[in-house]
Amino acid sequence: MGFAGMISPLMADPAAVAKMDKIVALCKRRGFIFQSSEIYGGLNGAWDYGPLGVELKRNLKDYWWKCMTQLRDDIVGFDGSILMNRAVWKASGHEATFSDPLVECMLTQKRYRADQIEPQSGTVYHYEGIILPPSEGEQHLYHEWAKSVGITVKGFESSSRPDNAKPLLLPFSVLVAKGKGEAAAAKVASQFYKLRGYEDFKLNLYGVEEVENSTKFNPENGAELSPPRIFNLMLKTYIGPVQDDSAITYLRPETAQAMFVQFKNVLDVSQKKLPFGIAQIGKAFRNEINPRNFTFRSREFEQMELEFFVKPGTGPEWLEKWKEERLAWYEEVGIPRAKIHVLTVPDKDRAFYSQGTYDLEYEFPFGVQELEGIAHRGNYDLKQHQEHSGKPLEYFDEELKQKYLPEVVEPSAGVDRTVLAILCEAYAEETIKDEESGKEETRVVLRFAPRIAPVKAAVFPLLKNKPELVAIAKNVYKTLQPLMKVFYADSAAIGRRYRRMDEVGTPFGITIDFETLEGVKEASTSATGAPITVGQKETVTLRHRDSMKQERIAIADLPAYLLAKTS
Repeated sequence: MGFAGMISPLMADPAAVAKMDKIVALCKRRGFIFQSSEIYGGLNGAWDYGPLGVELKRNLKDYWWKCMTQLRDDIVGFDGSILMNRAVWKASGHEATFSDPLVECMLTQKRYRADQIEPQSGTVYHYEGIILPPSEGEQHLYHEWAKSVGITVKGFESSSRPDNAKPLLLPFSVLVAKGKGEAAAAKVASQFYKLRGYEDFKLNLYGVEEVENSTKFNPENGAELSPPRIFNLMLKTYIGPVQDDSAITYLRPETAQAMFVQFKNVLDVSQKKLPFGIAQIGKAFRNEINPRNFTFRSREFEQMELEFFVKPGTGPEWLEKWKEERLAWYEEVGIPRAKIHVLTVPDKDRAFYSQGTYDLEYEFPFGVQELEGIAHRGNYDLKQHQEHSGKPLEYFDEELKQKYLPEVVEPSAGVDRTVLAILCEAYAEETIKDEESGKEETRVVLRFAPRIAPVKAAVFPLLKNKPELVAIAKNVYKTLQPLMKVFYADSAAIGRRYRRMDEVGTPFGITIDFETLEGVKEASTSATGAPITVGQKETVTLRHRDSMKQERIAIADLPAYLLAKTS
């Protein structure tokens, strides 16, 4: 499936669609990301990470974990279970309020989030389809369908067909852009009635109006949308052999609640003082109305979340600190500060408990979208769980000699969204001359930050039919293998091997050539800055992915040099 088949219908930029098509194709071709259950037609909103994708994802998570729990003294790690007692979700408010408004296109039955419908202006044509009454025993089906999508059928209402039954009057409205005319609307309206099995109908146009910034019509086709209805996003399941209300729980929609529920246990065993944090990376599940934009909005995804507990009144200060910390971190993984927009979420759009929220948004090809939310949650979560469980969750402040519920600042990042942002940022095409043929060709390269790259270095013997070159290449490969992810390749011309590794984002290529055996012919400076003298043996060619610059380096210096460049 091309990207155009999985994006929001609101995305219409052809250049963005073309770029994303290329990225999606590369992800499958090179083993980054596959459609889940692909041989069975796939599963919307679910994705599998292939050999290179899982390395990229793992590197990203490992670096986040290192920055949070290893390089700081005030954060500890945690791994909570996906399944929790249903009471957790009642206390947190998720069971009652974790929902989105759903609307349905009355033409195609596709479903969308009502709050993500792009406002449109134009001319609305209101029709009544005059339809002969259905046969006896069938008419209730049409009324049930009409009720399910929120429209009113006027006319025939009885459960059996009397002789004097009147025709059905089935209303339907269409919005078209200004200047298009009524014919375009009539075409859509006719499709509406035909798709419902009505062949014998007459379109009756009973009203025309101009509208501005309306969200009542599908931007894809102009068809009327059903009234919004609330749709709970949590995925329900049952624990144990009996499926009744006492066995209900949910696949967690966020990782945060386990950290709040276990706050006291973690505090007691870690012996931390405020401010301190609990960090977790884990799966979450949301029954999204309309998964779209490749892996950006999925039903199964991973989060990197930190709950940072602070003294009451200091939350706003820590919110600002964490905003700057997180912006700097994204630069370290290859997403430049200039591509990240900081949105101060307005009061009307914040969660009711939030005392301040920033969204860090990235310039994806399909628009500026959220990467991470940084929220000052107050003490809402600890307070709710303390009240509902009856267990004390207060912190005892030894300096003040008093107990209180800490406030919480939560930086919450999406692993899959960040991987997608890194792929979009890294992808580049450039025209270069082939080193062997001299012809111009397009080089596709993923310019990953070296610390995130799935493969750190590739090792090549210049010729695979020269045993002495192959033997040294394999020794170099075996030396580096325990230290980092490396790749060995000896087939195809060396230029082609370079191109393949460029396309998967490998920062360094190491070629064992005849100067490795016979000694270098010209003096130079090593990649480490050390001198390379004429006749010096056991050096290799080191090629840099981004600049394609080649320089020599002693084999003995490779491990330390590459570790310094990729960590």
